[in-house]
Amino acid sequence: MMLGAEPVTLEAFAALLSRRGQLDVQDDVRARLAEARRVVDAAAAGAAPVYGLNTGLGANLGHRIAPEDIAAFQHQLIAGRAVATGAPLPEQTGRAVLLARILSACAGHSGMSLPVFDHLCAVFATGLSPVVPRYGSIGAGDLTQNAVWALALLGQGDIWVDGVLTEAGAALEGAGLTVPELQPKDAMALINHGGLSTALAGEALFQTRQNLRQSRAATLLSYTGYGANRDIFAPEINALRPAPGQADVAAWFGAQIMDTENAPRRIQDALSFRVVAPVLGAAVDAGARAAAIWQDEANGTPDSPVVLGRQAMVSTPNFHAPALALALDHVALAMAMVANGSVQRIQRMMNPDLTGLPKYLSPVGGASAGMVPLQKTAAALLGDVRRHAMPAALDPAPVSDTVEDMAAMTPAAAIKLGEQGMPFALLCGAEAVVAAQAMDLRGTCPAGLAGELYAALRAEVAMVQADRPLGGDIDVASRLLERVCAQETCEI
Repeated sequence: MMLGAEPVTLEAFAALLSRRGQLDVQDDVRARLAEARRVVDAAAAGAAPVYGLNTGLGANLGHRIAPEDIAAFQHQLIAGRAVATGAPLPEQTGRAVLLARILSACAGHSGMSLPVFDHLCAVFATGLSPVVPRYGSIGAGDLTQNAVWALALLGQGDIWVDGVLTEAGAALEGAGLTVPELQPKDAMALINHGGLSTALAGEALFQTRQNLRQSRAATLLSYTGYGANRDIFAPEINALRPAPGQADVAAWFGAQIMDTENAPRRIQDALSFRVVAPVLGAAVDAGARAAAIWQDEANGTPDSPVVLGRQAMVSTPNFHAPALALALDHVALAMAMVANGSVQRIQRMMNPDLTGLPKYLSPVGGASAGMVPLQKTAAALLGDVRRHAMPAALDPAPVSDTVEDMAAMTPAAAIKLGEQGMPFALLCGAEAVVAAQAMDLRGTCPAGLAGELYAALRAEVAMVQADRPLGGDIDVASRLLERVCAQETCEI
C-alpha cells in the first residue's frame, strides 16, 4: 500500500504491522514535509509565540524560549516528559505507534523534519519496536508514553528486538541506524500527538472483529447442538425492525444452519438463542462505527501545534479524541452483551428438561459431573469480560495546574477493549466444546460450515465420555476458532 495516496483502513493497518520491510510512501509526501519545514524554520526565527516551539508547555505556556535555545530545548522537552511507568505494553504496540505516527505525518502538517521522518520509516522497516510503558497517558495527547517511546528512537531506553528487551542505542546500532539531529518542532512532532491512542485502538478493534467471528462460529455450533428453532432467522421477521446489523446476521445464520428436522423441536427457545441476530448485529455495528472513527483519526493530524498553509503555525484541539474513546467503550459494552448470551447458551445446553439430552451432557450419568463444572469457568470468564466493559472515558483528574482539565482517556479505553479479547475468546472456546458434546449426544451430523467446524474441533478435542479435565479442551477450542475465523472473508 502507498502511504499518503489514500486513507489507510483498519485492515491495511493490521496488514502493514504484520510484515517488515520498507514502507511505500508517495513521492509528494517528502515535498509536503519540506514545505512545512520552511514554515517551522521561519516561526522558530520569528518573534511570535508558537506553543511548544518557542514557549513552554501546559502551565509553562508563558515562558519564552530564546531562538538560540530552541534546538537544545528539543531533548529537554522529551526527556522531561518521559514519566510513563509500568510494565511494557506488547512488543507490537511500539511498532503500531511508529506506523500511526508515520501515517499521520504524511499529511505534512506535523512539521516533522525530513531526517526524523526517514528515521521513523527506517526503524519500522527493521522490525524494531520502541518500548512503551503501560501507564502515563490520559488521552489529552499521549505525551508521557510517547516521550519514552521517542527516547528509545533517539537511542535512550529500551527497544524490543525479536521479543528481547535491548538497550536502545545498541539496538539501533545493530540495525545500522544513525540517530538524526533534532530540529525545531521535532520534539513536539514525536510526543504531542495521539499516535499511541490510534495504535492501541487499531489493535483492539482488529482483535474485536476476530472475536465476533469466533462468537458467530461458536453460536452456530450451539444452534445445532441445542436443536434450536431456526425460524427466528427468517428474513421477513428481521426486516420488520431495521435494527443495526440484525438482518445481515440473521441472513448469515439462516443460510448456515442446516436443519435436518422437518419441524422445530420447540416453538420458542430461550432469549439467548432467539435474540442472537439483534445482539450480535448491534456488536458488529458498534465495531464498524468505531472502525470508521478510527480511520478518521489514523488518517488525520492529531498534533498541536500544526503547520497550516504556507505561513501559519497554530494550536489545535486535535490531540483530544473523545469520539474514539466513547466508541471503544461502546464496543466493549456490546461485547459484554454478546458474551452473556454465550454463557446462557452453555447453561441451557446442559439442562435435560430443555434439550432432551442427558443431564450435564454426561454420557454415563449417575455421579458423573459431566460438563457442569465448566459453567463456573464460563461465569468467571464472563465476569472478566464485564469488568473490561466498564467505561473508561469518565472523570479524569485535572492536571498541569488545571490547564488540562479535560481528557478522553482514549488509551485506557483501547487497552481494556484489547484485554477483553482474551476472556471473550476463551468463552467462545468453552461454548464450542459444550456445543460439540451436545451434537454428539443428539447424533447430529450437520452439513456446511457447522459440520466443518465440528470436524475440525473433533480432530483435536475428543468427546467427553468419563469425567476428565476440560480446561485444556477450552484452550484448544479457542485457538482453533481463532485460526478458522482468521481465514474467513465473509463479513456480517
